[in-house]
Amino acid sequence: MTLEQDTVQDYLDRVRQAWDAGDAARYAAEFADDASYVIFLGDALLGRAAIEQTHHEVFTRWQRGTRMVVEPIDVRILDPDTAVVTTIGGIGTTDPIDFDKFQTYTLRRSSGRWQCVAFHNTEMSTRAKHTYATR
Repeated sequence: MTLEQDTVQDYLDRVRQAWDAGDAARYAAEFADDASYVIFLGDALLGRAAIEQTHHEVFTRWQRGTRMVVEPIDVRILDPDTAVVTTIGGIGTTDPIDFDKFQTYTLRRSSGRWQCVAFHNTEMSTRAKHTYATR
């Protein structure tokens, strides 16, 4: 019996669905126990527990009711169990949600399922927003 392999898109869909649900535990579960997570404001969260704790506040205070868009623009499979994925993304409450951030996910696959070990999020420049606005 062959275990079906998780895809990068499956991973990104789970992250988006957890965000849209405002579920900090489900969101954090997509990150390794020892993951690093750099937010666009320049703060670093180290470990799944810190990611969950911070996102509980994000989902109940600052970004309550927001939805996420995320789209890969570059996927590099380094070996069968390691990928570096660059995405464009954004969060908001209106349709359409604008792409205004770049994210880099370093993913590791274990037992057929991707999990993020390092994440970095940064704001797009004005030039980049014009480039990706039509996606």
